[in-house]
Amino acid sequence: MLQEIMQFVSRHPILSLAWVALLAAVIVMTFKSRFSKVKEISRGEAIRLINKEDAVVVDTRSRDDFRKGHIANAINLTASEIKNGSLGELEKHKAQPVIVACANGTTSRDPAENLSKAGFVSVYTLKDGIAGWSGENLPLARGK
Repeated sequence: MLQEIMQFVSRHPILSLAWVALLAAVIVMTFKSRFSKVKEISRGEAIRLINKEDAVVVDTRSRDDFRKGHIANAINLTASEIKNGSLGELEKHKAQPVIVACANGTTSRDPAENLSKAGFVSVYTLKDGIAGWSGENLPLARGK
């Protein structure tokens, strides 16, 4: 078995390096998410936080996408605005839970981490983002 693996590695060095790099990336991302202060939550948990604990939703999509449909009372801040510390009205909500939502749940982690570093107490990311929210026919507000 080991001999076969060594043969494969010697015949396909680039493929083998790519496999090792991907494995390392998966391990790093897994540890990073496990030990992060930011946790991913489901839509049900988000609804509970919004209704029971007065959570604030931060939508990181573009202004146009935000106007087409967003979670009610959400604040629209792009990832770059959050990174630069241009938090505007969000600044006064540091003690409340903050739910960061993006288009499909893949790009909200970095802005959420930045909010956590900026002193926000409870920061979460919305699993599957706005696409998952609207996919379950949950209400979206338009305009603004």
